[in-house]
Amino acid sequence: MKAIIIAGGKQYTVNEGDVIYIEKCGAEEGDTVTFDQVLAILEGEMSNFGSPTIKGASVTGKLVKNGKKRKIIVYKMKRRKGYRRKQGHRQLYSKVQIETIKV
Repeated sequence: MKAIIIAGGKQYTVNEGDVIYIEKCGAEEGDTVTFDQVLAILEGEMSNFGSPTIKGASVTGKLVKNGKKRKIIVYKMKRRKGYRRKQGHRQLYSKVQIETIKV
């Protein structure tokens, strides 16, 4: 069984047992996270699509870890003007293991 969920403004296709990296949520490590915005549930030949979401459907997962991704460099420059700006950024994430998909 597959489900398409919305988490942190992005859509993810998940199966039971999958590990996904989402935008940081406010939960602590070891907590249970519930995703109520389920767009579709796909099971074999049967598929159920919501408009926009499926009422009563939810996906639960366990928050494994909160962390930061590797640093990316943001560099701005205008030629011949002496304008240069260098800035680093590390995005926060939450690692979630999907446990159950409930219709």
